[in-house]
Amino acid sequence: MLLILAVLSVLSAVHAQNLTVSVPLSSPSGAPTLSGTLFSLSIEQDGWTDWAGTHAPNTYLVNVLDNLKQRTGQPPWFRIGADSEDRTNFNPAVEFSQTVSSVPSVATPYPEAAAVVVGDGFYQVAEHLPTGPGVNLRSKNVTAVVLEAAAIKKAFDSEAMKAAGVTLKFVEVGNEPDDYGNDAGYNSSTWNVEAFVAQWTAFAGNVSDTGVVNAGSGPKFFGPSFAGISHTATSFSALGVFTQGILNTPQGSLLRTFSQHHYQCGAGEILTDIVVKANIRSNLTQLAPDIAVVQSHGMDYVLGETNSCFSHGVPGTSNVGGIAIWTLDYLLFAPQVGISRAFFHQGIGYKYNAIQPVTLTRSPIDGSNLTTPLPPHVQPAYHAALVAAEAIGSSGTTTSVELDIDDNTVSGYAFYDQGVLKRAVLINHNMFFADSGVPRGVKNIAVDFIGGKGPKGEIGVKRLFIPSADATTGLLWAGQSFDGADGKPSGKVVVDSTSVNSVALHDTEIILLLF
Repeated sequence: MLLILAVLSVLSAVHAQNLTVSVPLSSPSGAPTLSGTLFSLSIEQDGWTDWAGTHAPNTYLVNVLDNLKQRTGQPPWFRIGADSEDRTNFNPAVEFSQTVSSVPSVATPYPEAAAVVVGDGFYQVAEHLPTGPGVNLRSKNVTAVVLEAAAIKKAFDSEAMKAAGVTLKFVEVGNEPDDYGNDAGYNSSTWNVEAFVAQWTAFAGNVSDTGVVNAGSGPKFFGPSFAGISHTATSFSALGVFTQGILNTPQGSLLRTFSQHHYQCGAGEILTDIVVKANIRSNLTQLAPDIAVVQSHGMDYVLGETNSCFSHGVPGTSNVGGIAIWTLDYLLFAPQVGISRAFFHQGIGYKYNAIQPVTLTRSPIDGSNLTTPLPPHVQPAYHAALVAAEAIGSSGTTTSVELDIDDNTVSGYAFYDQGVLKRAVLINHNMFFADSGVPRGVKNIAVDFIGGKGPKGEIGVKRLFIPSADATTGLLWAGQSFDGADGKPSGKVVVDSTSVNSVALHDTEIILLLF
């Protein structure tokens, strides 16, 4: 703690810029209600048993999820699927799963499996964690889909699953069908949204016949999980599937959540581009037409698979301290445009993972063999999830509004319980790099309350300390480290006290204000 205070005292010595931030004391009309599971996880299907554990739970993962649950009252939701979802077959003779590995490369040290075969145990391990799995659409193998669906139902009907309190919410049929193109026997000239709706309806019908999805209070369908963004009536889009009458079928009537896959950037993006406040907003507001169409049909719109840069992330961007800035702002801005939940995609050894749940023997950066295996650990994005969880809280009724801040490097959000201001988050998007030779900047913020007299005197401040934008470890949330071998926090919680007229916000820093 002495070291932290020493660092902050040096940072505070830098000349500060002054900024006033106006915060409404009451929740504005129309402010979205935030789910405690706003930050959720999408798991690459081939690695699911590594995440959950087979004969026993993965205790490291249980611990890091519990850190979030302690703050919101519930752990993140899980979506299990992605590319390997459409490479999965079923064999009752398999205990958990068998995979056909793909060849690692420098660019993709931990590639998705070429093929996956699962048995009943693959779904039964969900008793270790909360989850919602997907079934294979691309292979056109109806038998496999029915067997998978039946196994899912069997697992979630089991007494062990009920005793664990794990609930199946959704079943997904197919992953990114708009990308099937000329792959696996598809023809891009004939594979269009009309053909997709017909095939999805047929396969979903076979799934619902197993009883795993039903019209009562049980699980519903989740999808269509498109990869691309389009808004026309003839494309793979929300308007496209609705125009083709997907909701008018018995199967489509069980579709409750529209899932879109979305990444901020591609393989060539760098950290200083994706963390820009304006870029995050333009990246998400482009989804507004689809969100409006989905909500007009009374459905939720979620990012069923999302993260920083596609293809498992970019080294030096997706795995470093600065990505915590992007993750939190992206996550908290999403509900402001109508996104109710974001499933951050994870795998084994992916660069953009918030959580690396098992020991790695190859470098997740370049695929080289590690002389010392890398034990399970959290990465910078996880710390953003901690901040979000604490800002949202456990009331179940928290609303939030983005603050109108006249500064293109600072974003902020206010949080309300029962309409009353309780907390606020401020995020500094300026990137401070360890060896840049440039002093770390700081903004001196005065909080101006709108709609009455705000708190007088001192307020509480919790800080996400990020050593630098390019740091991979050493982050501290409110004085606590989450870098330990067991995933549990170490150190005492530190809450600073400061005047509403003088709140220091350093470059590459996040603070939570407590009113």
